[in-house]
Amino acid sequence: MAILQLVAGICYPIAKYGLGHIEPFTFAFYRFILASVFLLVLTRLKKNDRPVERHDWPRIVLLAVLIIPLNQTLFLVGQALTGAGHGAFIFSTTPIWIFLLAFIHLGERMKLRRLFGFVIATAGVMAIMMSGAVQIGQEYLIGDLIIMVSVIAWAYYTVVGKDLVRKYGALRMTAYALSIGSAIYFPFGLYHAIQFDYSRSTLAAWGSVVYMAIGLSVVVYVLWYWLLKYMDASRMAVYHNIQPIIATAVAVSFLGETLSLWYVVGGTAVIAGVLVTEV
Repeated sequence: MAILQLVAGICYPIAKYGLGHIEPFTFAFYRFILASVFLLVLTRLKKNDRPVERHDWPRIVLLAVLIIPLNQTLFLVGQALTGAGHGAFIFSTTPIWIFLLAFIHLGERMKLRRLFGFVIATAGVMAIMMSGAVQIGQEYLIGDLIIMVSVIAWAYYTVVGKDLVRKYGALRMTAYALSIGSAIYFPFGLYHAIQFDYSRSTLAAWGSVVYMAIGLSVVVYVLWYWLLKYMDASRMAVYHNIQPIIATAVAVSFLGETLSLWYVVGGTAVIAGVLVTEV
């Protein structure tokens, strides 16, 4: 879990740099292709004793739609239509949706200690994100709603995939979901990739594409599903709140962003919430 949160948290500032040089949909196009090829090769090398049953394929396709078109693509569309800090703020509500959906669809018990830790950690994330990041206005409404849909899609991706991961393994389910989703995205992404002016990009920017493909889409997504076999989704949701702390720390260290008092207060609350959940 520590590795997952560290790799995922670093992704935000790395992606921010890359997206400053590469158009978002082109960035996503190459990221999805690279991740899909890498995952399928790993799946091919790994011996899979159990073939996927026919009646499970519709659920796998559902995972693909949830993770690529509805989560990743809608997040980019929504981010283009709203304020700079809104995407991070709305995405910080992800643990809330996972917590609720796990209770509704997976029958996970809403333990009082876990609920208390979850509330503390979520409040900490809200404190970090609300410190000047969010502006209120009708002009942001459509973009905010689109991002909210993408967040709920990730939560459903987590909940719907739990049984399939236990049955077939985290690597295979991640590989199949991302590959099918990438195939759906391919025509849209190819159009943007053809239109893109490649003279604007840098070698470091393409390095961020590689990191997002391997670090996020391979390492983080596979670890997320692998951990889901052994942990309740609601428990994992609390750890999700650590990512903004890591992302902000990296941004302060390497991108020159300032560290606010709200970050210190919010970060302390997040850590306290995780400790309450685990102790």
